Amino acid sequence: MQHPYNRRSFLTKGLAGAAGFSLLTNFGNDLFAAVQKQSLFSAPSDLQITDIKCAYIRNGHSLFVKVYSNQDIVGHGEAVDATPGTYYLVKMMGDRIRGKNPLNVHRIFEDVRRRGFFEGAQGGMYISVLTAIESALWDLAGKALNVPVYQLLGGKFRDNIRVYCDTASSREKPEIMGQRAKEVVDEHNFTAVKFDIDDSNDPNKYDPYNWTVGAAELERMVDQITAVRESLGPHVDICVDMHGRFDTTSGKRVAKAMEPLHLMWLEEPIPAENAEAYKYITQSTTTPICAGENLYLAYGFRPLLEIGAVDIIMPDLQKAGGLGEAQRIANLANVYYVPFAPHMVASYLGAMASAHVCASVPNFLILEWQIYFHTNPMFKEIVHYDGEMIVDGYIPLSNKPGIGVEINEEGLKKYADKDMPFFT
Repeated sequence: MQHPYNRRSFLTKGLAGAAGFSLLTNFGNDLFAAVQKQSLFSAPSDLQITDIKCAYIRNGHSLFVKVYSNQDIVGHGEAVDATPGTYYLVKMMGDRIRGKNPLNVHRIFEDVRRRGFFEGAQGGMYISVLTAIESALWDLAGKALNVPVYQLLGGKFRDNIRVYCDTASSREKPEIMGQRAKEVVDEHNFTAVKFDIDDSNDPNKYDPYNWTVGAAELERMVDQITAVRESLGPHVDICVDMHGRFDTTSGKRVAKAMEPLHLMWLEEPIPAENAEAYKYITQSTTTPICAGENLYLAYGFRPLLEIGAVDIIMPDLQKAGGLGEAQRIANLANVYYVPFAPHMVASYLGAMASAHVCASVPNFLILEWQIYFHTNPMFKEIVHYDGEMIVDGYIPLSNKPGIGVEINEEGLKKYADKDMPFFT
């Protein structure tokens, strides 16, 4: 996809205007009229935000934003999960940043965050919406300066971003899960996969509200992941997700039972807001413990890191505060020698935006990738991108200006939530 707006456009179109004026006496009014119709871009320092528009899919759980500028450069961003019903929040933030220079990404982020101290700017919907806008500002800035986002973040440590495939599987029999794991790895050459082991419909659960794992439920979990390990062999990494739906005692039991299977990590056995409880689990096992998809901003990760509560952190870069904040989270974790493995349940726009951050930090471990990219045609239709999404279990990092992936409005409109504004 060719971008009509980039740093070269700033220069060539500006020079075309000057040349056209100087040649007016030789070529007459026809040339003057042509020059007048030409878009004349000014210097990046004169960029201004003119508008923000948004659209939603997946019952409001995926928010897409476009940030418009006075020089026809548009930035694209995405947020997930804490986004239903946020249309007027997007508009409010748009009013607060209109007229500002989009190249001042950190300053705009901090201005909007500080102004929202009494409006929920510590997390949740406020930060999720700000995340989408902040990501779009990076995209716009990269296009204006003709560089990829990773360059704006300080450069890259790697060209290809390793991913693990979330199979979204938890309810099959062990032999089916083992077969599914083998098929996914063989088809796409993934070097790591993830399976869910929380099942609210497990007949062995004590009741819908009790978070304690019983013997039969634990046996089912171990049997499932044992089948996956036997199917994949010793060299493919396996992640296991519990979605924060258990208690501390159960977290310890499951982690201990999984030790012979050599997991890459056990993910969120309990909710992540209690760092001390996580520390009890982490200290009780050799199974690495991972958490953080529902934490916001670097402040949210500080308690986990300070007391050694987890082995790996997994911020969701489409809701934790944006790409600059994600880099701050990763760098904070690096001080404690903790790997950075972002959660990712967005579109390919969000995946590539995350990839730029993953390229820019030394302690990157692996990024989440969803099986729906291969099974649901919507995810290819709603974005514009060049090349292959994924090659042998890695995302090739885009070198195009900005994020390198854009919203396809025509494709997105097919799946847009009914009765919700669509880029208006």
